[in-house]
This record gives sequence, structure tokens and C-alpha cells, in this order.
Amino acid sequence: MPKYAFITGASRGIGAAIAHELAAQGYHLYLTCLTNGRRLQSLADELSQTYSVSCQCFVGDIGDYSFVERCFSKIDFLDVLVNNAGISYVGLLSDMEVSDWDQVMHTNLSASFYTSKLAIPLMLKKHEGKIINISSVWGNVGASMEVAYSASKGGLNSFTKALAKELAPSNIQVNALACGVIDTDMNKCFSVDDMEILKGEIPADRIGTTLEAAKMVSMIIHSPSYLTGQIITMDGGWQ
Repeated sequence: MPKYAFITGASRGIGAAIAHELAAQGYHLYLTCLTNGRRLQSLADELSQTYSVSCQCFVGDIGDYSFVERCFSKIDFLDVLVNNAGISYVGLLSDMEVSDWDQVMHTNLSASFYTSKLAIPLMLKKHEGKIINISSVWGNVGASMEVAYSASKGGLNSFTKALAKELAPSNIQVNALACGVIDTDMNKCFSVDDMEILKGEIPADRIGTTLEAAKMVSMIIHSPSYLTGQIITMDGGWQ
């Protein structure tokens, strides 16, 4: 039977890598991004042509419930939900605007509630499903100058554990992948020297790749159904 996956924040970085990985496995895809519809459509066209799968694109704010509702109004079946969309704010908490805090929380945490709320009824139709939340090591230990980001990912970890318990009787597994430093645009706010210092703190002595994150998501999707409620850390031994 055809398999369907919904991936948020899919126009670049980890989301795009996950889209490639799942398309190669024959998944039909629903992909979202905030603003770069042209890049997202180009990715969708490439995946459709290469792997003969359907790819439907949605452009809008995943932290806006009305947008998420519009997306899911087009979806009849769903096997996998990957909550990948995320933004960061680097700076002192005292300098942060309330609107910045709200946007981080809406994108990184509330969006996972919105998508899960609408995905669960679709998964219950088949009495199976996988929800994977892309988290961060900072959700485990916290990061100075990234309080909002850390709080949102810590909340996402608790969300993952609680929802997993709620859905386990329905054979729907919920897990999170807590990434360390991955080579994405999110880290471009740091200088080359800062990144070298950071790399020196990682036992693996390198930055992780988006392909590695995508492979890990695939492993979680294909893991035994007894694996649920876990925060799986992939950080090169850093934390």
C-alpha cells in the first residue's frame, strides 16, 4: 500500500534531507515551508521525477493553526509525521522582544501540537503511525543566549514523552531526535572561529550532516513499535 509522510520545514537543511530519504523509500510527501515556495517546489519536482512519488507543497507559517488546518484539509491518509520546522533566537533574554519569544514557541512547540492534533485521526484509521519530532541537545541541557530555543525544545521533549504514552495503545509511536550541531543555515549566525571552537568540544571532532539526521529519522520510522517516548540524541558524543 502507498505510504504518506508530512514533513514541516522541508525546503532546506534537515527537512529537505528527510524528504529525499523518504521519497527514495517510496513515500508520497506533503511538504511545508515558511516563505521559500520556489525552492520547495523545485525540491518536490526533483523528488517526483527521480522517485516517481507525489509531492504536495504548502507555503505558510506552521505556527499558525489556520494554515495547518488548510494543509490537512488536503490530506486523506498519513503514516508518518515529521515535525522538523524550527527557528532560533541568539541573544540575551532581557533583550528579547515578546514577539520574538512567541514566534519561537509557536514554530518550535505549538506547531507540533497543531500538526499532531490533525494527524492523529488519520493514523487512527489504520491503527498505526509514527510521529517524529526534531529536537535539540539544548532541550536536554539548555544553552546560554538561547533560552527561548532551549525552552521550546525542552517542551517538545516533554510533549513527545507524554503523547507517546497517550498514543501507545493505538499503536502510534512518538519519538524525538535531539540533534547536536548539524551543518545547516541555522548555524550561519556563528562566525567561523566560533564554529571551530564548538567543533573542538565535540568528541567526534566534526559537525553532523543533514544526511545523518535524515538516516536517523528513517531508522526511527522503521524501528520496532516498542520504541516510543524516547528522546534519541545524536551529537557526536558532545553532551
